Amino acid sequence: MTAAIVARVNSHNDIQNLAKYSPAPVINALCDKYHPLQTIADLQTIQEHFSEVKGLNLAWVGDANNVINDLATGCAKLGINVSLAVPKSVNVDKDIFGHVADLTKESGSSLKVTNTPSEALKNADIVVTDTWVSMGEESEKAEKLKKFAGFQITSDLLKSSGTSPDYVFMHCLPRHPEEVADDVFYSERHSLVFPEAQHRLHAAMAALEWLA
Repeated sequence: MTAAIVARVNSHNDIQNLAKYSPAPVINALCDKYHPLQTIADLQTIQEHFSEVKGLNLAWVGDANNVINDLATGCAKLGINVSLAVPKSVNVDKDIFGHVADLTKESGSSLKVTNTPSEALKNADIVVTDTWVSMGEESEKAEKLKKFAGFQITSDLLKSSGTSPDYVFMHCLPRHPEEVADDVFYSERHSLVFPEAQHRLHAAMAALEWLA
C-alpha cells in the first residue's frame, strides 16, 4: 500500500533486509554505514555554488562516519579530490575507501587520508565536518572529545593550513560548537550550511520522484 519506503535505521543490514523483501523501492535515509540523501544534497550544494565541480578539493576534518563514507564516494565519481583528516585512533572503513580509491582512478581525482587537519585543509575549496558524537554514541561523548582535540575548524586553522581564500564551509547538522567555531559556521561569505540544509528537501523529493 506504499509507493516507497524511506527508512532511517541503526544497522545497514536492516536496510538490506527491507530492500530484499519489499516490493516497493527502499530509500536509505540514514544508517550506521551510509547517508546517501545527505550526499545528494551536498553535491547539489557544491554544484550550485561552483558550477564546475571536477578538480575541486574537498577537505573533511572529523570522524570516519556514514556521512563521509557516502560523500567521498560521490565526490570520487564526480572527479572531486578528497582529503580526509581523522584522529589517529579512528579508522576509515577499508572496504568503502578501497572502493573510493578505485573510483578516483576512473574519474582522475585523488584520495588522501591523514591524521593532521592542516594537511587535509591545504588548498581546500570545500571544508566539511560533522558531529563527532553520532546517534547511539552519547555515552562515548567525553572520550570522543578527547580524541578530537585540535580538530575544531577555526579561522586561524584555515588560514594557517593554506585553505583556499574562497573556500566554502558545509555541515549536515546538528552542529556543536566544539566541531566548528561560530565565525566559520555563520560566515556570510563562506558558510553554505543553510542552503545545504534546504537542499535536503529537494534531494529527498528527487529520490522519491525517480524511484517511485
